[in-house]
Amino acid sequence: MKESQRLTMSRPSIEPQEKEENRAQARMSLLEHLEELRERIIKSLVVLFLTTSLSLFFSSRFLEILTAPMGNLKPIFLRPTEMILTYLKVALIIGIALAMPFILYQFVKFILPALYPHERRYLFSLIPGATFSFLAGLAFAYFVMLPFAIKYLLTFGGDVARAQWTIGEYISFVTTFLFWVGMAFETPLIIFFLSKVGLISPQWLSRNRKYAVVIIAVIAAVITPTPDPFNMSLVMVPLLILYEVGVLLAKLAR
Repeated sequence: MKESQRLTMSRPSIEPQEKEENRAQARMSLLEHLEELRERIIKSLVVLFLTTSLSLFFSSRFLEILTAPMGNLKPIFLRPTEMILTYLKVALIIGIALAMPFILYQFVKFILPALYPHERRYLFSLIPGATFSFLAGLAFAYFVMLPFAIKYLLTFGGDVARAQWTIGEYISFVTTFLFWVGMAFETPLIIFFLSKVGLISPQWLSRNRKYAVVIIAVIAAVITPTPDPFNMSLVMVPLLILYEVGVLLAKLAR
């Protein structure tokens, strides 16, 4: 009886100590995660710096590719540093593209311990699919949409003024245009992921198809650099097809 009383009396002094140790372990775990995140960010920045430095040697060639849709029209630069800044911007874009696999790898390694095995499988399958979808969007935008858009913009109002585009404005326009079209091609994978986690269903997507058409029309109007319906349809029709592909993937996800 006395021994049980001693155990009971000692329990209040032990439990706070255990709670304090658990709190210390939690703090240590949080600090370790932050330290790991810091290390992975530093590694990604170092690789980005190296790829961007390497890309400086290819900036001129990449500029030729981006300005090819302009045909015989040669862009100009109005500020003394505009050309240098454009070269650096293009090198940074190429550097990000080259470093992206390593950056994604660091991101995946950081979040991997928090995922279940089946979630890891989905993640590893989505990354290649997302990369392919984005590259397909870039190719479609560059080879199909951009030539029509540039030709329209060059000839619009040609009887009033002559087109003379600065290199900085042109590169910003083209890279922004390519990026958003590439992101739009991620629609099926986004729908698949949302369906997989239970936020949407194929039935819900089918019921709200008419609203999706309106939203896609607005997105196409924003992305399309020209106001004519032909170029808008070049964006809208693929987005509608991608939406239907997303519906099919949502059915597979269930």
